[in-house]
Amino acid sequence: MKTAVSLLVLLLLTTFLAGFAAAQELIIYPSKGQSQEQMEQDKFSCYSWAKQQTGFDPMEVPKATAPPPKQEAPKGGVARGAARGALAGAVVGEIANDDAGKGAAAGAAAGALFGGMRRRDQARHQQQAEQQWAQEQSAQYAQRRNEYNRAYAACLEGKGYTVK
Repeated sequence: MKTAVSLLVLLLLTTFLAGFAAAQELIIYPSKGQSQEQMEQDKFSCYSWAKQQTGFDPMEVPKATAPPPKQEAPKGGVARGAARGALAGAVVGEIANDDAGKGAAAGAAAGALFGGMRRRDQARHQQQAEQQWAQEQSAQYAQRRNEYNRAYAACLEGKGYTVK
């Protein structure tokens, strides 16, 4: 289960980043009449230079810079809450009414309710942590891609191209 969630988050992150990267493609115009062959050579030269300057390679598959948040061990739950509630209810029922059975039944119902709520809260907190991690990874990728694009554009402009 833990691996499946981590893979799902990584897949979503990769899908998001791939779309983000495609939206940042630069438009390059050979403003000094450079041939298509010359432009391809210059683009490769600037790709290599920008990669060396920034440490970022836009051709690589995006990788997480930090591991996803760890899955917490399940806490509480319906069955566990029901068992605790039944035990407490039986004791209270015996003391109050001399009817441990009714107390146990009421305690089990209340315990199951509270146990289920606790489990849902834990799942919600885990989901929020994973979403925050994915947003942080996306922001770091965007920042590094922007730095690369600035270096790449500067190199091309230095070689006589108009870059937008």
